[in-house]
Amino acid sequence: MRIRIFIHLAFLFLVVPAIMAQPAEQAIKIIVSPDHENWEYKLGEDCIFTVVVYKDQVPLSGVNISFQYGPERMKPVFQDKQMIKNGSLRINSGSMQQPGFWRCIVNAEINGKQYRQVATVAYAASDIRPTVTEPANFDSFWAKAKQELGHIPLDAKMTLLPEKSSALTNVYHVNVQSWGGSRLYGILCVPKKEGKYPAILQVPGAGIRPYNPDLELADKGFIVFSIGIHGIPVTMDPSVYNDLNAGALKGYFFFNADNKDRFYYKRVYMGCVRAVDFIFSLPQFDSKRIAVSGNSQGGALSIITASLDERISYLAVVHPALCDLTGYFFNRAGGWPHYFAENNLWFSNSDQIKETLPYYDVVNFARRIRVSGFYTLGYNDDVCPPTSMFSAINVIKAPKEMALYKDSWHWMYPEQKQQMNQWLLQQLITR
Repeated sequence: MRIRIFIHLAFLFLVVPAIMAQPAEQAIKIIVSPDHENWEYKLGEDCIFTVVVYKDQVPLSGVNISFQYGPERMKPVFQDKQMIKNGSLRINSGSMQQPGFWRCIVNAEINGKQYRQVATVAYAASDIRPTVTEPANFDSFWAKAKQELGHIPLDAKMTLLPEKSSALTNVYHVNVQSWGGSRLYGILCVPKKEGKYPAILQVPGAGIRPYNPDLELADKGFIVFSIGIHGIPVTMDPSVYNDLNAGALKGYFFFNADNKDRFYYKRVYMGCVRAVDFIFSLPQFDSKRIAVSGNSQGGALSIITASLDERISYLAVVHPALCDLTGYFFNRAGGWPHYFAENNLWFSNSDQIKETLPYYDVVNFARRIRVSGFYTLGYNDDVCPPTSMFSAINVIKAPKEMALYKDSWHWMYPEQKQQMNQWLLQQLITR
């Protein structure tokens, strides 16, 4: 079976979790509110959603809506159409009998324009357990890969980028030799002032794009290394990445998924370890203070890197992808990129892929986390379902701080990003 020849069609059914901005404000707003302030329910407890449609901050009446509810990303258990009278509509959506997330989706057409809103509540989220199995040779599989990587010279090349540097920070385009004969590229920020500094490895969300320096963190006195994962320079014209995204690298997350030794993400995971090797080679680095951070695919890579590399001191994770991929086989949402969702089973429901993916599932790395972490996500996320994310986070035994922005989707509030950065700075500065 050759996965790559199916990518063009498979990609039509997938959503790539690129870094998404918070949605723009609209004149008409639908608000869907659960009747528990904390959005959390006990098993068997009914959830009542209240729907209000606002225009000019005033509730509207006489608005026809359609709504549905049921487990996130799964087929709804009920759907209907009703008119909002007296400014609001109450919907008794029933309850869940198993730990998970329950979602109400509301749509309205007003003056020819479509509006949509969602609310997703938790049922015993701390009791969610993963469905993915753990290969018996999981540890030896990755130990062998790291051993192979260790025999490869770093061969680091650094090019100063004066136009991207600041008064306090030098910025470099970096590439190093990595696993499988590939090169790892990234943007490195190093404080100009002599001294030893903590480091933050930033691992990327999904997609193919250039990268810019994170001077917001670097100018505070941090080494920041922001890497790409595709073995290509990260400072080219944006049109190059657009062409790759539409062509040679389209659907890269499916490449060779039928072979655990050749799967695309094996080189990616080893590249993250190689990025840590590079940071440790820097004379300005304080070797006792290093964190890894990322969102979506980068959230997954943060957990994976901290699991594979004991040199990592801390991790900060935003809505991690690639968690509990087999959830769909148990009638619940699996993680991005939804390999086993119903519309992908025509090619992914194979023994080879089922054998490969547990080696790469975030859950099996999360079990091995031993350092403190910050984890933030939203219940309304429709790219990385919260059930999949809690499947991984719940198995982490190391100290963890959770920041739940429950009404957020696959993006971050400014306050959310600020809270994460403050946590990172506090750990790295006070250690």
